[in-house]
Amino acid sequence: MSRLIVVSNRVSMPTPDAAQGGLAVALQAALRESGGLWFGWSGRTVEEFNGSVSFEEIDGVRSAVVDLEPQDVDEYYNGFANRTLWPLFHYRIDLAKYNRSFGSGYERVNKRFAEPLHVMIEPGDTVWINDYHLIPIASQLREHGVKNRIGFFLHTPWPPTRLLVSLPYHERLVRTIFAYDVIGFQTEEWLESFLHYCVNELGGSVDGEYVTVDDMTLRAVVCPIGIDFKNFLQASKTKAAQDLSERMRVSLRQLSMIVGVDRLDYSKGLEERLNSFEHYLNTHEEAHRSVVLIQVAPPSRGQVEQYQHVREKLNEMAGRINGAFAEVDWTPIRYVNRGYSRDELTALYSAAKVGLVTPLRDGMNLVAKEFVAAQDPEDPGVLVLSRFAGAAAQMKEALIVNPYAPEEVADAIQKAMTMPLAERKRRHQALLEGVRTQDVHWWREKFVNLIEETPHTEPAE
Repeated sequence: MSRLIVVSNRVSMPTPDAAQGGLAVALQAALRESGGLWFGWSGRTVEEFNGSVSFEEIDGVRSAVVDLEPQDVDEYYNGFANRTLWPLFHYRIDLAKYNRSFGSGYERVNKRFAEPLHVMIEPGDTVWINDYHLIPIASQLREHGVKNRIGFFLHTPWPPTRLLVSLPYHERLVRTIFAYDVIGFQTEEWLESFLHYCVNELGGSVDGEYVTVDDMTLRAVVCPIGIDFKNFLQASKTKAAQDLSERMRVSLRQLSMIVGVDRLDYSKGLEERLNSFEHYLNTHEEAHRSVVLIQVAPPSRGQVEQYQHVREKLNEMAGRINGAFAEVDWTPIRYVNRGYSRDELTALYSAAKVGLVTPLRDGMNLVAKEFVAAQDPEDPGVLVLSRFAGAAAQMKEALIVNPYAPEEVADAIQKAMTMPLAERKRRHQALLEGVRTQDVHWWREKFVNLIEETPHTEPAE
């Protein structure tokens, strides 16, 4: 295989003392196989950007990182990436901030990444750019004369045209995507939204997997990401997993557990989830003293004001619901504002009778797949899944719900709680087959192959 150059906002190197996500493990494996390189931001700041690159090699994986100025971080990362594109791509234009300084910082940092990166790219290398932080970087690399095959994978949703046009200079941003040879989406819905924009706003045309705008042609495909299935199963057998499993057994006693695991983010529908659980408690008195919701929500992006509001609101809601329903020996919600290792999460998932995965909008949502992978096939829990998660397109045997409708979610919780074993096993078996076969390694190999088999063509002069 050709050498693979992976580019992302942050670089994740092998760390023997800490568990890593499946995406990092899969990309590291590909980099080892190809003798490749992972390029991105170091996470550090310097007083003045100088373009200096730090190289490192750990366990056969090579990385190259650059430091950014504090202004770069504020405008590119906290600004355009997290205050503009993230809310917009998750359909929350009411939360999107369209500051010019954010946009200029975003373009500046993409140029700063491209400057050292283009020198490292050798003829024959395959270049793979990841996610919304780096949309324009391929156009910057092309300006430096890079003619290699370059693919881009979007891990978030792509918004409908009527929302995307609220972004100033939306056309300028989308046109930079045509510097890529391949763009990958999680679902058909996000792909269709992208094609709709290209046809209706840019006057483009679509022929199978190829979309053409003016003299630029791009291959646009669906390639849904999965989890590292085998690695996840191994994590469930570790001492950390077994220790937490025993603690959960003692703590739960005879309680039936519902679990939610989400980053503390407005896109995850956490307020709506607590509203739905409150409705469930109001309408099912038999659940009192017999059911507990454990909601794990580690904080993220604490410098962004909207995230601080989400945290405050959830603290208030959990306290209010517990105050209304709790008894001296039972608290209906255990709300945990910290993260757990992957090993420990396997124990949480396996202890649950119901997995509540109800984002308002999600590119994929791998928690849904992890929950399925962690279940005992002989006595599996039931997945309640938002129709607005990308995973819903693959996981039709889950109980699919509208997270905005508390009565519907409450009904699904009740159905999951009372579902006969035979039906639980049937649903789980079908879900597990998809999770096992279309894992993160399948995803990585498929998308890299798509880039490598798609010839790069230069626009006509």
